[in-house]
Amino acid sequence: MSSTDLGKIREKYIGKLTIKEPYSKTRWLSTRIRGYVDLFRGFTLIAPLLISMSIIVASIVYHKVPLSSNWWITVGYASATIVIVNAASNALNQATDVEADKISKPYRPIPRKIVKPDEAQSLAYILYLLALFRSVTINLWFGVFIFLIMIFTVTYSLPPRTKKYLFINQIWIAIPRGMFGILAAWSVFGDPFTPTPLIIGSIATVYLIGGMATKDIVDSEADRKTGTHTLINTYGRKKTALICFPFMFFPFTFIPIFINQGLLESYLWPLISLVFLSFLIVYLMVRATESKTLENVHAWSIMYIQYILFAMGFSLLTIFHEVLPF
Repeated sequence: MSSTDLGKIREKYIGKLTIKEPYSKTRWLSTRIRGYVDLFRGFTLIAPLLISMSIIVASIVYHKVPLSSNWWITVGYASATIVIVNAASNALNQATDVEADKISKPYRPIPRKIVKPDEAQSLAYILYLLALFRSVTINLWFGVFIFLIMIFTVTYSLPPRTKKYLFINQIWIAIPRGMFGILAAWSVFGDPFTPTPLIIGSIATVYLIGGMATKDIVDSEADRKTGTHTLINTYGRKKTALICFPFMFFPFTFIPIFINQGLLESYLWPLISLVFLSFLIVYLMVRATESKTLENVHAWSIMYIQYILFAMGFSLLTIFHEVLPF
């Protein structure tokens, strides 16, 4: 089968693979349904899925929780709930960022008039309610953390719209994606108010305060024109990279200090190696090379990958220490 034939099959049954490609009706999906799917921004949902699953499994092993035969269903159910609240946040953000997206991301479903802003906003609220309902069926603390994530992400996009305010916007998006996300995942099987999840969540939060600046590079001009003040459109890429570097560097270098203080287990030493990716992210922030397929620059993609590696590394090291006989 030739590449031309494969292309025709893809066009007929699958349609576009990336968000930047034009919309076309397929046998299975209309352009409208595909537009709704694109509101969720699938690439950004990989991180909360893998991170939450990693943290939940780590908490199971760390606490030596007796497992039933369907424990994996609980892990998947809780992780999916965290993904749903992130999808709701993505949809709401697009519903309220229409003018900016017309400038910097005209390929999104709302600027292309595939989906209307009020439809995206309604869909976001439905997903928020679904996530909240699912969360309280797991346990109280998981429900509390999901609710807190909702509050932060809603107020990020809606009035008082903290996204507009310099520095506050970085912190406001880092807390739910870092601290609350980690604590929510840990609370499924463990106590979220113990040193380990609190420190891991703090490391993630500080890291994201710096790392989340990468998402604003492509939107710099659009944000400036629509009254949103970010580090990028206030200080430029180079100064922003220097401002953000300590936030992405020091959290990992503090891991040995936490270990020496008895607040983290000694087997977590290898996590400090992730600091090298922080140098790469800063370098890529300055270069600001935009991805041809994803929605942002390469630094943004590597930032997500580093966060995933941090959570998965934490989980694997915990499993190796607790399960393997050495």
